[in-house]
Amino acid sequence: MDVSIPDKAYFRIGEVSRILKVEPYVVRYWESEFKTVKPMRSTADHRLYRRKDLEELLIIKELLYSKHFTIRGAKGELAKRQSEDAGLERLVKIKSGLEQIRGMLS
Repeated sequence: MDVSIPDKAYFRIGEVSRILKVEPYVVRYWESEFKTVKPMRSTADHRLYRRKDLEELLIIKELLYSKHFTIRGAKGELAKRQSEDAGLERLVKIKSGLEQIRGMLS
């Protein structure tokens, strides 16, 4: 999915809907099902989605529409991806620590 996200901090639900090419009620439903999508609320109680939320919604759309996952399957896939990302972060930290030790020894 090659979607360009405008360079801004917050998006209203109408903008998110247009970018994703789905109806606003679909965005609200995904928000209720996938707890990783947590829009902020304005003082007027409007949903304000961050770039991170929009990127997560794009992944959800791909899993559901392109890869034909069920909601349950998409939740599992997202959890698996988050676990892999956390593992990769740990490895990067370990590598950095080892490089610091090597620097101290040389």
